[in-house]
Amino acid sequence: MGVLLVFNGGFMIIPSVYSWLVGEAVALDIGVSALISIFIGLTTMFFTKNHDKDITQKEGYLIVSLGWLFMVLSGMLPYVISGKIIGIENSFFETMSGYTTTGATILNDIEVLPEGILLWRSFTHWIGGMGIIVLAVAILPLFGIGGMQLFSAESPGPSADKVKPKIADTAKRLWLIYFGYTVSEAILLKVAGMGWFDAVNHSLSTIATGGFSTKNASLAHWNAMPLIQYIVIIFMFLSGANFVVSYYAFKGKIKNVLLNEEFKWYIFFIIGFTAITSFSIYFLADTSIASINYPMVLGEAESAIRHGAFQVLAIITTTGFVTADYTLWTPLLTILFFGLFFLGGSAGSTSGGVKVIRHLIMIKNGFQEFRRILHPNAVLPVRYKGSSVDQKIVYNILGFFILYSLSFILGAVVFAGTGLDFESAIGASASSIGNVGPSFGDFGPVDNYNSLTAFGKYWSSFLMLIGRLELFTVLILFTPYFWKNTLKKKSAKL
Repeated sequence: MGVLLVFNGGFMIIPSVYSWLVGEAVALDIGVSALISIFIGLTTMFFTKNHDKDITQKEGYLIVSLGWLFMVLSGMLPYVISGKIIGIENSFFETMSGYTTTGATILNDIEVLPEGILLWRSFTHWIGGMGIIVLAVAILPLFGIGGMQLFSAESPGPSADKVKPKIADTAKRLWLIYFGYTVSEAILLKVAGMGWFDAVNHSLSTIATGGFSTKNASLAHWNAMPLIQYIVIIFMFLSGANFVVSYYAFKGKIKNVLLNEEFKWYIFFIIGFTAITSFSIYFLADTSIASINYPMVLGEAESAIRHGAFQVLAIITTTGFVTADYTLWTPLLTILFFGLFFLGGSAGSTSGGVKVIRHLIMIKNGFQEFRRILHPNAVLPVRYKGSSVDQKIVYNILGFFILYSLSFILGAVVFAGTGLDFESAIGASASSIGNVGPSFGDFGPVDNYNSLTAFGKYWSSFLMLIGRLELFTVLILFTPYFWKNTLKKKSAKL
């Protein structure tokens, strides 16, 4: 965790220097925040330099959960010290939304903030996108600490694909792709007509599938510039896919890409839902509403397809950018988009949600149950990529989905207890735990989360955290069994 705080402070120096170069007074505030984070991190590392370097899986869960929490507490310092976000609960919410790549905001007017603060806000997305811990496992081996336990806690999904045998090598290669995508998108957005500052910020947000924008209208600010939105569509698609697939593509292993079952279904879902959305916008949506939300730059059909594809990808990949108020289109699309909140991108991507691979295995297991009823003595395993899936993985996925559903329901009940109406409560819960960002009701695509009570903001932040770390990593810390056995083992060592 000391290493993580040093990294966090190091990243803060970048917006501090930028802010100083453009002559903003907040440069000092961000710089002081960086020094505080680095000092606490170095102090922690110094006093724990002789610690036990063998990390168990249980300790990995604890380090990941506490690591994210301390990173958020550190990351909110620029907001608190500069006073640009008033209220600890607001700073905490905005920072948690950043690191978990949720993209929900409490800011009523984003464009009045200093550019240094906006840049740091986007960096919180970028740092959290690939995972703070995945970054750390590329460095921790230098201190003699193995990273597999941390990596499995950070990415507890069913996909176990690794680019290289050593986890640190995997992290380095994935971060190289991550960085390459970020630079590429920023350059393309600049060429398409964005200023450098907006291009860099939106690239940081897109690759992290976050959703923070430098404009109050999000990507709708550039509705008259279709090329910008097409570029964002492409990089949302790439960021929502498994980064290992990107690695194989760059290595020329196209067969590995084409045989990836999750990737094929990821494409199928996007094409299918885009077709439904585009059709509904073109034929069913109120044309007067459509003309208000986005100009028909290249014709009605093109605009319907572009905005349909954009919003479907923004929700499936949990990026959360908006080009229009999709709640005003049709009731059919409102229901469809709410369902997409629970889909998510691919395992091994920066997106949130349940993930495509889990849905695939649950659906396959459901169909197998019909066959098992008809043939009770037959051995009928669930198959994925041509191989049978271990029953333990199937149970884990079913357990995850049940826990995800219960967390969503509980989240909505608690939100309702704070005074929210039905639509706003279920929307805020689904959006928070799915790390989507914009929602429905009071928290729709043209609104923000500022109206939440202080408790509601902390509750939403908790849902964002458990959603980002895929439930088990955080919730296991609340079980007596975890602490009972951990304390016993530590006592035995002593």
